[in-house]
Amino acid sequence: MSELLPMLLICAVGLGAGVLGGVIGFGTTILLMPPLVYFYGPMTAVPVIALVAIVANLARVGLWWRSIDWKLCGVYAATSVPAVVLGANTLVQFNPRLIELILGSLLLLMIPVRRWLRRMEWKPHLGHMALVGAVIGYLTGIVASTGAINTPFFLAYGLVKGAYIGTEAASSLAVFLAKGAAFHTLGVIDSRAIGQGLLIGVFVLIGSTLSKRLVLHLPEHRFLQLMEAVMLVSGLAILWMAWPGQGY
Repeated sequence: MSELLPMLLICAVGLGAGVLGGVIGFGTTILLMPPLVYFYGPMTAVPVIALVAIVANLARVGLWWRSIDWKLCGVYAATSVPAVVLGANTLVQFNPRLIELILGSLLLLMIPVRRWLRRMEWKPHLGHMALVGAVIGYLTGIVASTGAINTPFFLAYGLVKGAYIGTEAASSLAVFLAKGAAFHTLGVIDSRAIGQGLLIGVFVLIGSTLSKRLVLHLPEHRFLQLMEAVMLVSGLAILWMAWPGQGY
């Protein structure tokens, strides 16, 4: 019973996180990270989150298959996949708390930066996105989640709603598959973590499926407002978890 109740709670959170992530393209792992760390500790939470992210991104790719910019995905994956493997293998050399503090601060900073880029009408080209893939891929190998950091760049590229959600998911899927493989090679993922990740992933998958109708009926300006609100909450949550006495 002591094992069942925490998992039921986390699966319930996963259902809601699946809906949220399916609407705005990120946020699933941010919502799941606190209860996973609280009940099972960070060493278990990180590989489980990687498995859940694979399921969540697979669901979004399936829902928005026809809207995906596959050329952008290929360019992004070409740099992010080797970078995430490098990040996972150098994880032990870094202070994860410091990295989380930097990421949380960066995430909050990206809200005004996104608005400024939109006013300046700056649009990144594929070369810029390859560089973004390398940096975010490496960071993803070190910390549990960097999905929200992707957002301003994919939006600035000109993708919104379904096209953004599907393309970002397909790009991130390659990253998390490589991360999962690296963790397996390093012996971080065991059969228990795989079982937990797949179970939570089922509820995330259900939530993601329910989200498509919401996205289709959500005005673009509301979509962007909701995304910024979750970026704000995500950034604050990351900073809270990285603060001394929390999370780690």
